[in-house]
Amino acid sequence: MLFSGMTIRETHLFRVTRNADFDLEEDEADDLLLAIEEELRRRRFGDAVRLEVDRGMPASMRQVLERGVGVGAEDCYEVGGMLDQTGLMKLAGLDRPDLKLAAYTPVVPARLEPPDEDEPVDVFAAIRAGDLLVHHPYESFAASTQRFIAQAATDPEVLSIKMTLYRTSGDSPIVRDLISAAERGKQVVVLVEIKARFDEQANIDWARQLEQAGAHVVYGLVGLKTHSKTSLVVRREGSGLRRYVHIGTGNYNRDTARLYTDLGLLSCRPELGADVSDLFNVLTGLSRQHDFRRLIVAPMNLRNWILAMIERETDHARAGRPARITLKLNSLVDPACVAALYAASQAGVQVDLLIRGICSLWPGVPGVSEGIQVRSIVGQYLEHSRIFSFANDDRPEWYIGSADLMERNLDRRVEAIVPVEDLAAQEKIRFLIEVMLSDDRRSWQLGVDGAYHRTEELTGVPGTIDTFETLQARSMASVAVEAAAPRRPHAGAGSLDPRA
Repeated sequence: MLFSGMTIRETHLFRVTRNADFDLEEDEADDLLLAIEEELRRRRFGDAVRLEVDRGMPASMRQVLERGVGVGAEDCYEVGGMLDQTGLMKLAGLDRPDLKLAAYTPVVPARLEPPDEDEPVDVFAAIRAGDLLVHHPYESFAASTQRFIAQAATDPEVLSIKMTLYRTSGDSPIVRDLISAAERGKQVVVLVEIKARFDEQANIDWARQLEQAGAHVVYGLVGLKTHSKTSLVVRREGSGLRRYVHIGTGNYNRDTARLYTDLGLLSCRPELGADVSDLFNVLTGLSRQHDFRRLIVAPMNLRNWILAMIERETDHARAGRPARITLKLNSLVDPACVAALYAASQAGVQVDLLIRGICSLWPGVPGVSEGIQVRSIVGQYLEHSRIFSFANDDRPEWYIGSADLMERNLDRRVEAIVPVEDLAAQEKIRFLIEVMLSDDRRSWQLGVDGAYHRTEELTGVPGTIDTFETLQARSMASVAVEAAAPRRPHAGAGSLDPRA
């Protein structure tokens, strides 16, 4: 049809990947929203960075394409199979329940269960009873984090709501609640990260709707992306004010909360409330604060903190004391962190890494990383939570947050890491880590050869641990743990990129 009257001698598929980064001078833009929208229009004309061709394409045709697209032979890749695997989502969307996993219904955390059918739950009262750690999608996002913002929006005693939004769903109930709160006269401050790659237009649209409702919308700090997942509610109680916070590992996104594993901490601890309040002052005002009471914040002090924590475990090991580091991350590529973990392993620290994506650390190398194991869990849900655990001479400390150990997270993003101090919450995370480290059905281990191998194949026996079903049972059993556990205050405060 395209070449009427001509003879088609051969056909071949090709695919071009273009640079999606902006070349934007933020401090020189008169209107940041308009500047980003203009860059979005230019994105489809960005420089080509990769050319993929089907394996049967002759060299002469490849050379024509390389010249026309503007890439060298080193950036042209032969692919045997589908060039655009996003097309598989069409198959996944077919109405064939017989070919899909059974739908999982999240449970409602025990303390957030309504007292009876006619009486709604009081989220603030549940938080006042003690820190509450929620684990999505096993525990309901709608009944916890989303409900927290919804109640704040309608509660006449709530004076202010502040939140960071990096990515959210297309029809976000949380943003609707923020708009409702602003229309009710509450002070609503939202940091909308309009530089979140491929969500720029959606975030611009939400930002305009929030502004029209009377919310104070901030677009982030020049030169930094705000990736932290934090919210703050200020509520009048008696003759004073109380601050409630949520600090999480995942976005305020109803859709991904059903597909990604994430953790969120709901708390009204005064020191956490003061820290989150100070963080919003940095994000929305002229504050240049670098030190916080309990929060660890990038780019201010996160890099120094993680290196200091690794060094502390290294010192414990050298002194013959119990030492262990457990990290669950999306990616580990920061050279300084990789080098510090190598040094810790050489000192005798046991290092367990659960890295879903890119890992530049090479485990099992004699004399270098023999004490390090790297696993990647590939299951029904995308592993997205970030967990930092340090044995600290048998006085374990647990932290969760938004940051991976990448230079971009440590140096060019605003990230927030929070200590988990409640004993029941610590037990919940400890169990989660144990399940993942013992999983022999859905985990892959990075070997000394730089390749990933199925754990089930390495053990040589059929798998016995099933992460999804185990965590489902744990979610149901967490009621007893939360009710029974006592509470106490916290005591104080050279790489290779393996190919999977």
